[in-house]
Amino acid sequence: MSQPEGTMHSYRLEKKGSVENLKIGTEEIPAPQRGEVLVRVKASSLNYRDLAIIKDEYPGEIHPHRIPLSDGAGEIVAVGEGVRRFQIGDRVAGNFHREWFGGQRPDYIEPYGTHSDGWLTEYKVINPELLVSIPDHLTYEQGATLPCAAVTAWSALHGPEPLSPGDTILTLGSGGVSVFAIQLAKLLGLHVIATTSSDHKAEKLKELGAEKVINYKDTPNWGEVVKDFTGGYGVDRVVEVGGPGTLHQSIQAVARGKEIALIGVLTKTGEKVGYHDLFFNANTRTISVGSRQDFEEMNRLIEDKGMVPVIDHTFLFDEAKEAFEYMEKQKFFGKIAISHSHS
Repeated sequence: MSQPEGTMHSYRLEKKGSVENLKIGTEEIPAPQRGEVLVRVKASSLNYRDLAIIKDEYPGEIHPHRIPLSDGAGEIVAVGEGVRRFQIGDRVAGNFHREWFGGQRPDYIEPYGTHSDGWLTEYKVINPELLVSIPDHLTYEQGATLPCAAVTAWSALHGPEPLSPGDTILTLGSGGVSVFAIQLAKLLGLHVIATTSSDHKAEKLKELGAEKVINYKDTPNWGEVVKDFTGGYGVDRVVEVGGPGTLHQSIQAVARGKEIALIGVLTKTGEKVGYHDLFFNANTRTISVGSRQDFEEMNRLIEDKGMVPVIDHTFLFDEAKEAFEYMEKQKFFGKIAISHSHS
């Protein structure tokens, strides 16, 4: 397949503050230079971070007029001179962090959608070292859900002290990271306790493999309930996506000396957490998605077990604004994807 010529469509955020500032425009299809490949983007997916960037609620620096979305997947349609890692026709997804290949996370990482252009476009030129192969059994939409949420869940379950079969984890809610954590945990032989605010979502969480689901609206002291359910021991790990509003209960739920993996800040206020609580109860570890090596290790398990990501809804490329609005309503279960294939 030769280098595509002509124009493509891309979304750019003209200014922060509203989804209405996300504008679609026409641009030249870029040509890969030496050491680069051209990906025809077939699908992308949303994370809470992407919505926070658009609404100007993201804590980090945001460069103007960037193409949004950190997560995308597609087919390589052209390669520059000297490329050996991939070839034309390969199915790939982008690693969330541009410079993190393995080992310790570098300090100079620049994420997609804030410093450099993201994946809400029809074609993307990229260094092949920043790509991974997606499992053969997945669609592009399913593959596009993996880079942020799935790798984050994988890192939460692994890290310096990987969990062992028979250990118990606690997940919070039914967003992408939490749902992936349940799916991966079951493949790894772990027990799962989950929380949600909806009886309907509770049934879905049980279908995925959660052995106990607690409605946190009906049971505000769910940390004690988790501890009771584990015979007073507590869970071996909490996949903590809530932040200030849930951390106090997570500390109550975790076994002494075990870990709370700090991932998200979906809440802004909550009970005060005392030093004594942390010192005598929980170890904490901050998760920043993961490296390319983490992504590839996770994909091997997903491919071996035939795991399929949970997608709540897939929007068309022309419906990107509606996808963000749907995320803002917080009624979804799993991931929200955008299909580029028609464009």
